[in-house]
Amino acid sequence: NLEKLNLVFKKYKPDMIFHLAAQSLVRAAYEDPLSTWQTNTLGTVSVLESLKSISNKCISIFITSDKCYENLEWEWGYREIDRIGGIDPYSASKGGAELAINSYSKCFFNEGGVKVGIGRAGNVIGGGDWSPYRLVPDCMKSWSRNERVVIRNPDSTRPWQHVLEPLSGYLLLASKLYLNQELRGEAFNFGPPANQNFNVISVVKEMSKYWDKVKWETNKDKSFDESGLLKLNCDKALSKISWEPVWNLNETIYHTVNWYKNFYVKKEDTFQLTLNQIKDYTNSAISKGLSWTNAK
Repeated sequence: NLEKLNLVFKKYKPDMIFHLAAQSLVRAAYEDPLSTWQTNTLGTVSVLESLKSISNKCISIFITSDKCYENLEWEWGYREIDRIGGIDPYSASKGGAELAINSYSKCFFNEGGVKVGIGRAGNVIGGGDWSPYRLVPDCMKSWSRNERVVIRNPDSTRPWQHVLEPLSGYLLLASKLYLNQELRGEAFNFGPPANQNFNVISVVKEMSKYWDKVKWETNKDKSFDESGLLKLNCDKALSKISWEPVWNLNETIYHTVNWYKNFYVKKEDTFQLTLNQIKDYTNSAISKGLSWTNAK
């Protein structure tokens, strides 16, 4: 709703904007490609267009996806300079959003108070995700009912990371963009180290360590095409804004499963659990001496 969005921007004159809204499911994009394009591409254009209406200084972080790249099933990680544009509707819509962001950034926000940055995150997992046809929610829902979960693409490899990882990256990028004119319009990958990519079945086995009496079966889904191998190169985030991830796969899986066990089994306060996980994450980063914990 461009008209309503314009009114909100003019009324509140935001200092910072984080645009994360999306239709984020690959299967849903196949079922309804039009609304996926409308949300992911034209929705992003609406935010960019509304930014033109404000005159104050504003840092704007747009989140796209690791799937915005043209996936050639490379063994090495995609860099920010690699070709944009996937084939499936979800990936293509995110590539379209990237083109729009780049165009507006260079044509309308190349100077002045509005500065734009782009975040591309690897596969995010963590508590609170209820989306259908996603690995972790599917496992947690099935196992909580003592049911067998169907693993559709056991050999697919992804850059798995806890949801707090890219969030720390987006916040850091915003602070760096506020201070650094040269970062205007640049994109950054946020994901695990290149050697931390694991396939689906490895993640399932790791999750099973923290949930009793789990059952699963594999049944490869051939109803739609999805890339089998996807890696990110996050060297730019380290070299330009001093960001790096905190938790390895085991830590990521532990905190993820622990959240769902508290929800489904222990029925404890997940709000407090979430706050505690944020504290654990921050303390882990501080204990490892990561430079972004002292970002100025």
